[in-house]
Amino acid sequence: MDDVNREGDMLAGVDGPEPATNRPPRALIESDRVEGTAVYDMAGERIGTVKRFLVDKRTGMAQYAEMAFGGFLGIGSHVYPLPWEMLDYEADKGGYVVDLTEDQLRDAPHHPDENRRLVDDAYDVEIRQYFGLMRV
Repeated sequence: MDDVNREGDMLAGVDGPEPATNRPPRALIESDRVEGTAVYDMAGERIGTVKRFLVDKRTGMAQYAEMAFGGFLGIGSHVYPLPWEMLDYEADKGGYVVDLTEDQLRDAPHHPDENRRLVDDAYDVEIRQYFGLMRV
């Protein structure tokens, strides 16, 4: 198995001695395996990386992946909180795929990496309205 597929299997939680095709993926993944994972658009172009993810303290469920995008060598990059349900993990890519173009992402709610903004109730509404994912 090549290194790219092996890393993809590890990120998907299926790393082990037997080939990934012979066993079901595990439901859990370690946080350090998610941070730094590539994010691709639907055309397969890499558009950023997962910087960190935000977990609901009460439910323990991931709510957002903060994606780093733009800048050069990490300088001047911005952080874009993406609702977790927008990300689909694809083992063959070893990363997450989102149904967004770079232009749609560029216009999404974001903040400079050095000015971290907490996702409070108002920011949550702004983000979810932008992506058309309002909670009921």
